[in-house]
Amino acid sequence: MHQSKLVRTVRTIAGWLVVGAFFFPIYFWTSVAFRDSKDIFNWPPIIFNFQPTMRNFEQVFGISFGFARQDAVAPGGGNFYMAPRLWDSIVVASMSTVLAITVATFASYALSRMNFRGRHQFVNWVLSTRMMPPVAVAIPMFFIFKQFNLLDTYIGVILIHGLMNLPLAVLLLKSFFDDIPAEIDESALLDGASRWTIFRRVVLPMAKGGIAATAVLCFIFSWTEFLFVLTLTQTGLKTVPVVSSTFVTSIGTAWGNMAALGAAAIVPAFFVVLLVQRHLVRGLTMGSLKQ
Repeated sequence: MHQSKLVRTVRTIAGWLVVGAFFFPIYFWTSVAFRDSKDIFNWPPIIFNFQPTMRNFEQVFGISFGFARQDAVAPGGGNFYMAPRLWDSIVVASMSTVLAITVATFASYALSRMNFRGRHQFVNWVLSTRMMPPVAVAIPMFFIFKQFNLLDTYIGVILIHGLMNLPLAVLLLKSFFDDIPAEIDESALLDGASRWTIFRRVVLPMAKGGIAATAVLCFIFSWTEFLFVLTLTQTGLKTVPVVSSTFVTSIGTAWGNMAALGAAAIVPAFFVVLLVQRHLVRGLTMGSLKQ
């Protein structure tokens, strides 16, 4: 009994150490957003005992906080005003996720349930497109988008991110639909239900967990994508990963401002996960008990 309690204690301590190792970089990066430059580069590093300031957030978002330090810039001042760029990221990631999930849901259901010539070859082709490095198609996509006047537009970036996430979404959702017994569809067909009715009222509600898990992955991939946005935008919209590079200037790197933008960029992704957390765990574990 004593040995069992000791083992549980050691496991608990080891678990907390692992969690701390993963979360400490997030804490430190977030704390940098609330520091002055002298506290960021202090040696030895200051972990907890520093004087918080909202200066970096005021410069990045142009919002005046009543308890900010007096040396903070005026709202909207400075060269690092990035609030519109955060909105660009939210719009692009959200709409591209909706586009990818909508198309992938219909495609993956058809691949899972309907027998047609070349189905397996089509699945392999979808998988092969995911293996293609983005840099191989970035320049050709630039000329195509330029021809159709889609550079520096929401539609252009949403389309490219939707296409980027589509192969992954199709493959994931197909595996989730495969885990739903086909006998359910057959029973509903015998009862007179149409294929569309079966899909909308029977299969789709059962696959909510898988759809939620896939949507989270698509959102995060779009939220962090760098190369296509850098290539297909010039002077218009920019997403957070691309504008983060503008904090590197000729006189140094504005680490505090970069950390403020990075800390704020965590919130939308966390909010998306929070919205679908009821279905996320089930979606990630669908098929794990399949024999």
